Amino acid sequence: MHAARLGAGTVPSPVTVLVVDDHPVVRDGVSLLLRYDPAMTVVGSAETGRSAVRRAGELKPALILLDLRLPDMLAPEVIAELRHVHPAGRIVVFTAHGDHQGVRAALDSGAHGCLLKDVAGTDLVAALRQVLKGERVVDPRIFPDDGQRSDALARSGLTRREYEVLRLAAQGQTNPEIAESTGLARNTVKTYLQSALHKLGARNRVEAIGKASEAGLL
Repeated sequence: MHAARLGAGTVPSPVTVLVVDDHPVVRDGVSLLLRYDPAMTVVGSAETGRSAVRRAGELKPALILLDLRLPDMLAPEVIAELRHVHPAGRIVVFTAHGDHQGVRAALDSGAHGCLLKDVAGTDLVAALRQVLKGERVVDPRIFPDDGQRSDALARSGLTRREYEVLRLAAQGQTNPEIAESTGLARNTVKTYLQSALHKLGARNRVEAIGKASEAGLL
């Protein structure tokens, strides 16, 4: 039962967590790991993207720990629907694979962090606490060259959004697909691309992708 207010003699309600993974061993393992912090509790689980959306709408968990690879939906699709049914929920992608493109797509879709499944219990709790504070937390092993990329980004003059749009274009996505991945309007995607082209001194997106790659951005 949730306390109506905090005061003398009251105990804060624990942070609720929904675990989404198609492997029961992982779901059970997360519950064990979260025992490192009694202030967090797993209130439900789901094996597919569709069931995750349904359960999130029912339970309204503070945190959603989401497997990057589910059998029925891509992570960006699940994230978009989770944000629709439960905007206040913080979404952390949980993956066994250092899939750079998949993780970036998930983050671009609105995930608040990404952790590898071999994370220790105390590290998992610490990372989730950071996410609850509004920080974006990504395991440094996933993007080990992010420091170099940040330097290259600063030199190029590109904004983070311009870079994200250009990176998705480099993956072969069309403007409508980029708009869907990022939640931006199509005209906004076009504006970001045109701005990126101008800053890189490129005449078209192919040339821009080539220049960005040479600059160490892609």
